[in-house]
Amino acid sequence: MAEFSIDRFVDSYAARTARMTASEVRALFAVASRPEVISLAGGMPFVQALPSADVLAVAAEVLRDEHAVALQYGGGQGEVHLRERLAMLMAEEGVVGDPEDIIVTTGAQQALDLVGKIFIDPGDLIAVEAPAYVGALTAFGAYQPRYLPIDIDQDGMIVERLEHALLRGDRPKFVYTVPNFGNPAGVTMSYARRQQLVALCREASVPIVEDNPYGLLRFEGAAEPCLRSLDPANVIYLGTVSKTFSPGVRVGWALGEQSVIQRLVLAKEAADLCSSNLNMAITERWFSDEARWRGALSDLVSLYRSRRDVMLEALEEHMPAGASWTSPAGGFYVWLTLPPWLNTKSLLAAAVERRVAYVPGTAFYPDGRGANMLRLAFCFPPEDRIREGVARLGALLQEEEQLFRSLGG
Repeated sequence: MAEFSIDRFVDSYAARTARMTASEVRALFAVASRPEVISLAGGMPFVQALPSADVLAVAAEVLRDEHAVALQYGGGQGEVHLRERLAMLMAEEGVVGDPEDIIVTTGAQQALDLVGKIFIDPGDLIAVEAPAYVGALTAFGAYQPRYLPIDIDQDGMIVERLEHALLRGDRPKFVYTVPNFGNPAGVTMSYARRQQLVALCREASVPIVEDNPYGLLRFEGAAEPCLRSLDPANVIYLGTVSKTFSPGVRVGWALGEQSVIQRLVLAKEAADLCSSNLNMAITERWFSDEARWRGALSDLVSLYRSRRDVMLEALEEHMPAGASWTSPAGGFYVWLTLPPWLNTKSLLAAAVERRVAYVPGTAFYPDGRGANMLRLAFCFPPEDRIREGVARLGALLQEEEQLFRSLGG
């Protein structure tokens, strides 16, 4: 009898799995984790900066005081005291949230998946920034949407282009945006654009999904109001503690109207029953001490600001003529645009040979654009590694430019 293999039945997989492809960012991790490679690719928070003794004390306190609950199943919406803490965090950015209107998710990535699950039918149109967060494209892609990419500039989404799409008859199920120090481009949506976007979407009855992982990681300047604060009834707000505390606890959330939250709870319970009570308790306990979490966050902001500055200085020193890049006021990322004859996906192997890694721009465009663009992350490598990594990348790009010119380009 022939040995059984599930691979023989590949045609029986659900059609939606055909669009499920490995994230280019995740595929890079195996290479970028080699110690000789300077990874400017992955947006990993520098958790080594957290006060380890404080984290250990919080975990010990939870297990001592709450072990009977922390080690048990919980409810699908998430622990109520944590939801109160998350409402407190959102208030830091001017967002008013009732704990009853919050669902705790396994990271904001699960929130994206659940939003896709309850909103997207196969063939639905979804408006996204171009470039867009690759994790959102992956999450939404499982539900077989069509994408309406809306270009961005230094002031974020160019809302006029969304307006033109609506006027020609396009009707997206929702608009997805990362307005604060967005992933991948690092730009921040201007106040005028925020007002324009919420007014346009309210008039067109198109919900907005506002993803705000980086809002509290501001290096300079005044904060712009969150979209949710401008139009609570039409904006679903997503947050996470991955950047302000720890990605390892996998605590994210969504804030929305009750009709949305109830459906998200049902979808979450079908997926995993509940989030980890232990991780929720640790997170709630961490944010219960204001001096502790504010102090740790301030240290992280200072660290990331310094690394941002080093990356921008190194880019100025080493990039070839014709290259341009964003100058983020917060967050994790710088976005590079290179001369149009360069292909960053094709160059990646050569870059890894030079022991430096980045994410090619095509990973962030659902329509295949971005071949001459790339994302650099300054959050994880120390400053000397950032300088050396940018120098290695710059040397490769300078050589490519010289070769292009020698061939008559």
